[in-house]
Amino acid sequence: MCIRAGAVAASGVRLARPLAVHSVVGEEDGGLGAWATLRRGHRGAACIIPEPTAGAVMTANAGALTFRLTLTGLAAHGAMRDRGVSTVEAFADLHAGIREFEAGRQRDVDRFLGTALPYGISIGTVQAGDWSSTVPDRLVAEGRFGVQVDEPVETAKAAFEAAVAASCAGHGWLNDHPARVEWVGGSFASGRLPQGSPMLPAVQDAVVDLGRARPVERYVPAGTDLRLYAAAGVPTLHYGPGDLALAHAPREQVPVADVGHVARVLALTALRQCTVEP
Repeated sequence: MCIRAGAVAASGVRLARPLAVHSVVGEEDGGLGAWATLRRGHRGAACIIPEPTAGAVMTANAGALTFRLTLTGLAAHGAMRDRGVSTVEAFADLHAGIREFEAGRQRDVDRFLGTALPYGISIGTVQAGDWSSTVPDRLVAEGRFGVQVDEPVETAKAAFEAAVAASCAGHGWLNDHPARVEWVGGSFASGRLPQGSPMLPAVQDAVVDLGRARPVERYVPAGTDLRLYAAAGVPTLHYGPGDLALAHAPREQVPVADVGHVARVLALTALRQCTVEP
């Protein structure tokens, strides 16, 4: 947060170690801004990303992949729909199989805040049919697939593809005309703060010293730039104002009091980590 760096600079304190602010674009669509910044050689001994954490300290993030499913059916006149195969009906059966697969992937749920499905599979868009009186013979659905913490992206992709194939194999039409799976859009691996990193107690201590209860450690059930910094060898965690449950929704908001509190926590942490010159 630029506000904390500005406060440190305005205080006149001289830091023995450098303090940097990375203000990057593209976090919602793969993290190109953070990737490019790291690619240019900008590193650090540690990093704090002020994502909304609802008062907790987030030390790991689940990953997220964007997929596209394409189903083909058999067109027919709507008055004789029994002569056709509706992709809408076929997708309903496939979706039920995906829901069963999703339920079996949930683990360590208590480590996440605000959801019982930290590795959720969400269908975001569905497009089917050309005309109201024709049995739809093509359906395209796109969605978001949650990657487990420490699960390689390629392993996650293979698991989803196998689940779709298994659902299709048990279906009369899809057995011979299986859904096609494509990976499109943003791709977020999981990431975590190294076990035993001093950054976790450093942030927790700063919160306590500024008058609030010691924050608990939790994981973020969404893809974030944490995994890029962690992959570059920079120990990284999240501590920020607001609640992820309000993000991407009509009433998205961040309390002003939380912004001020987090700015003070980050400023105090920066002073302690960068040490002050005598």
